[in-house]
Amino acid sequence: MINLTLKQLRYLDALAAQGHFGRAASICAVSQPALSMQIKELEDSLGLALVERGGRQVRLTEFGARFVAKAREVLAQVEDMGEMARAAQDQLMGRLRLGVIPTIAPYLLPQVMTALGRSHVGLDLHVRETQTHRLLADVEAGLLEAAIVALPVSEPGLTEVALFDEPFVLVRPGSEAGRPVPDARAMAEMRLLLLEEGHCFRDQALEFCGLSGVGREALDASSLSTLVQMVDAGIGVTLLPEMAVRLETRSTQVDVTAFAGAQPPTRTVGMVWRRSSPLAAQLHDIAQVVRAAALS
Repeated sequence: MINLTLKQLRYLDALAAQGHFGRAASICAVSQPALSMQIKELEDSLGLALVERGGRQVRLTEFGARFVAKAREVLAQVEDMGEMARAAQDQLMGRLRLGVIPTIAPYLLPQVMTALGRSHVGLDLHVRETQTHRLLADVEAGLLEAAIVALPVSEPGLTEVALFDEPFVLVRPGSEAGRPVPDARAMAEMRLLLLEEGHCFRDQALEFCGLSGVGREALDASSLSTLVQMVDAGIGVTLLPEMAVRLETRSTQVDVTAFAGAQPPTRTVGMVWRRSSPLAAQLHDIAQVVRAAALS
């Protein structure tokens, strides 16, 4: 009989996600030698290598990739068992692991954390901020209870609850204040500054302007703050979610203008969680708190 432990599976899952022993150890809050030893013991128990060591990046073997997929199913089931007990208490207590995308987190989290602190006393909120595709993978794997993202995500295993619609605004150099607001066609001819690949906000901006992103100049940024600073320097124009305007433009001379027309660019912000989650009723309640905090 092969002896496996949940600790080993969690360490392997983190290593597979990070591709690096040091980063995986940091996420698991253990030393790198301790994590490495557990992975080695797991491989010895199985009699097969799970990872290819050497170089800066750790890669899964073919067997390792298949084993990690099964390990994540097991870990998700274990998380569900814990959630069943929490759901049986008819209230959400203890730890809540919530993911948030970077174009929402800095602007919405302060209100949400304050509101949850009032409505769910004793709730231990853990937040993970990263791009949508990583958050969805973590939710499906049971590493997060829920995530706040832009909808739709169209994942059959996830429940989507829309919270609110948010318009985008045009941010351009201050010298252009008072000029007519360009439409989508005119925007396509301008130097449009965007977030780097992987951010859903980038895709939404490109869709509004009817662009594919192919062949664009390398002026992409890693944060909304950088985009606004580039606009302030006269490099181009950008779109910004309305919730980010006050924080990101407060020390700049940019012009912020709403789009005209019947269909201005918008996004739908919502929460997602696993359809199988025993905490579904409690997460619906959390979603209502988030909605109220955002709209207050």
